[in-house]
Amino acid sequence: MKNKRLIIPFLILGCAAVSCNKDFLERLPQTEISPEAYFKTPKDLETYIYGLYDDNLSAPYDDNNSDNVSGNTGGELDKLVRNTLDPTTVGGWDNWNQLRNINFLLDNVNKAQGDPADINHFVGIARYFRARFYSEMIARYSDVPWYSRAMNDVDPSLYKGRDPRAAVADSVLADLQFAVDNIRVDKKDNGTRVNKFTALALMSRFCLFEGTFRRYQPELKLDNTADTWLKKAVWAADQIMTNGGYEIYNTGRGGADYRDLFSSLTLSGNKEIIQWRDYPQSLGKGNNTHSVLGWTWSLSQSLVYSYLMKDGTPFTSQPGYDKMGFVATFKDRDPRLAETVSYPGFSTTQDASLYIPKPNLGAYDQLKFYPRDPKQRGGWDANYTALPVYRYAEVLLNFAEAKAELGELSQADLDKSVNLLRRRVQMPDLNLVAANGNPDPVMSNQYTINNANKGVLLEIRRERRVELACEGLRLKDINRWRAGARIKEAPAGMYVPALGGIDMSGDGVPDIAILPNTTDTTSIAALPADVRAKLNRFYLVDKNGAENNFYLENGTSGHILFASDRAGRVFKEPQFYYRPIPKQQTVLNDKLKQIMGW
Repeated sequence: MKNKRLIIPFLILGCAAVSCNKDFLERLPQTEISPEAYFKTPKDLETYIYGLYDDNLSAPYDDNNSDNVSGNTGGELDKLVRNTLDPTTVGGWDNWNQLRNINFLLDNVNKAQGDPADINHFVGIARYFRARFYSEMIARYSDVPWYSRAMNDVDPSLYKGRDPRAAVADSVLADLQFAVDNIRVDKKDNGTRVNKFTALALMSRFCLFEGTFRRYQPELKLDNTADTWLKKAVWAADQIMTNGGYEIYNTGRGGADYRDLFSSLTLSGNKEIIQWRDYPQSLGKGNNTHSVLGWTWSLSQSLVYSYLMKDGTPFTSQPGYDKMGFVATFKDRDPRLAETVSYPGFSTTQDASLYIPKPNLGAYDQLKFYPRDPKQRGGWDANYTALPVYRYAEVLLNFAEAKAELGELSQADLDKSVNLLRRRVQMPDLNLVAANGNPDPVMSNQYTINNANKGVLLEIRRERRVELACEGLRLKDINRWRAGARIKEAPAGMYVPALGGIDMSGDGVPDIAILPNTTDTTSIAALPADVRAKLNRFYLVDKNGAENNFYLENGTSGHILFASDRAGRVFKEPQFYYRPIPKQQTVLNDKLKQIMGW
């Protein structure tokens, strides 16, 4: 059956993956409008393009499945490090309908009549979306089939095997270059739609990813092409820096300026935002950003320890840093720490009722993206905060890292990129000579870098982790840097000096108690009765004598660790930098072969 009717994508109710649903493959999207009668004018193209946004405009607000999160989140990374992820248990490979909807427009755009510049503008947006789709597929699978047109069931290319990563990446770059050359600069939509600089932002991100991935992943045998990609990353970032009119949002309020980027009702008019996603309460279109705070995960000790002291020195250079309690850990730190992790004295209700983090999750509960104003929080799918998709801050970090990898970074480059981010939160500048002359020994043990710019690259990686925390980029960074050891290391939570009461609010009075079991209260017996009565109690062993989900590394003291990690974690290189294709797909299409040991 071949149905030649078209569904405009915002009316599409759901389609299956290209390789697993034959009925989907046999039909075109359906509606009462045939493609022969549609796609006649640029306005038709614009209407169709609007329908592509929801499927192709993600705005992450967490770093689950990375080393920025502690505890067992039940996600794919948990299966990976426990060696239970394989082609029979993995998800994914089910989003090909997005590509089909994009290619369907590109297949029919030749029918449009009108100003070629208008037509190419919308073609450019479609090719931007296709590039975004394939950039994610390459990051996950490496070699993937490249489809440049919507397929039907008699097309012999439908059930083909993977195309080489290098060829697919070149096609992605070609799509992005077309998008950059043809999409208008127009910002009259205040950044909620794709414009020329959106495409440049993705180009800078993708080219940095591809260049560094090729440099640090020798199994690809593409390291001799890494510099070409890094130079293109620099070019794309520089185009934005020179011609975009963007700037770091800095009104002199330090951490509060950083906070505004992630908890405001709107980002319209914010000159740092290249693209953002609107969640207007007037339309009842909300998100779930309230769930970042203490629902199912906390942020990791390693992320918290990454933030510098206020004077610009590493936290890990402080005497006894690894035995500091919760309150002391936040003292005199980079202001972004207290805008990312719930700090002592934080209140969700903006009054004297304080939020107390949960040690069974690790206690470093995520605050970034949490709607601060209680009026913005209405429950599930009812939080009305704007979410950034691309920030100028990321472009500056892409620029600095690519320049450093190429050996071309200057102090002037740092001053117009990384140091603008530091100055926003009133942190000292990063000095190129000082960083290269004295690389942080803790970070040197965490990352392998063979580059004369090792010291400053480490600091750029720190800055990237801190500035972009919880924005969905951390796992890709770990993979492209070949830093799997960060995943293999069991994530930890806060340091606990001893069993008993712990002050979490900074007023000197215990707020919680960690106890050995439900009956032994010896460690809190000396506390005043009114204090004991208000304690939130957490037990290492439950009432049935079973171990709870967390424990202390030294038994009765130490950092919080998680029972799921007691047996250890694994990370197989290079296999775990890639994901397998689900077995069902390779059965349906025997030309799809697993790679890298899968």
